[in-house]
Amino acid sequence: MTGDELVHREMPSPNWDERVLPVTMAVIHYTEMRDAAEALERLSDPEAKVSAHYLISRDGEVTRLVSEDKRAWHAGLSYWRGIRDVNSASIGIELDHPGHKYGYGDFPDAQFEALVPLLARMAKEHAIPRANVVGHSDVAPARKIDPGELFPWERLAEYGLCLPAPRIELGDPFDNDSAFYLAMERFGYDITDGHKAVEAFQRRWRPRKIDGEIDGEIRALLFQLLLDRDEGRTR
Repeated sequence: MTGDELVHREMPSPNWDERVLPVTMAVIHYTEMRDAAEALERLSDPEAKVSAHYLISRDGEVTRLVSEDKRAWHAGLSYWRGIRDVNSASIGIELDHPGHKYGYGDFPDAQFEALVPLLARMAKEHAIPRANVVGHSDVAPARKIDPGELFPWERLAEYGLCLPAPRIELGDPFDNDSAFYLAMERFGYDITDGHKAVEAFQRRWRPRKIDGEIDGEIRALLFQLLLDRDEGRTR
C-alpha cells in the first residue's frame, strides 16, 4: 500500500523531467499491450523513454509511476488548445487494454470505477476543466486512435468529469469544409492532417461512424460545442 487510498502501489519510472507549465489537462490512453505487467515494464524502461503518471489495470489496480508534479512522457508530439507541450500541462493515465492491435473491446467496470475517483481528485486539485479531459487521439490525431471509440465518455460525463456529447439545438452553419476545419482548430484540435483530425473528432463525439468525412451531423455537433463554450456551459 502507498498511504494513498486511490493508489495501490508505486512503481517509479525514470522517464520524467520537470514541468514548465501548470497542470490544466488530463489525457487518457490505452496501453495496447497484452497485459498490465508488460505495460508497466515498458513504462519503466529507461530505453523506451515513455511513461505515464498512472496505469490502471483491468481489475482496477492503480499504479503510480510518476508524481503528478513531474512531467511524464506520455503524449509525445501533441497539441491541444494552443498548448504544444502537452506533457508539461497534463497528467497521463494509461488504461491496461489490448487496444486495436490485440482485440479491441469494452473497458472493464472495475477499471472505470478506479478511474472515476482518481480523475475527480486530480480535476479538483488542479482545476482541470471538463473540456480538457481528453483522449490521446484528441491531442495527437495524426498518430493516435486511443482510447478509441468504445471508451465510455458519456458515462464519464455523468460524473461531471468530461464534456458530454452536445444536444444539437441548431443546424449546420458552416458554408464549406474550410470553415469547419477552422472551427475545429478554434475548439482545440490540430488540423494539420484534416482527415485524421475529423476522424479524431468523430471518435470522440460520434463514435458510431468514423470515416474522416465531414457531414452535416458533425458540423452541427461542432457548432453546438462552440456555442456551448462561448456561452459558458462547457468549462
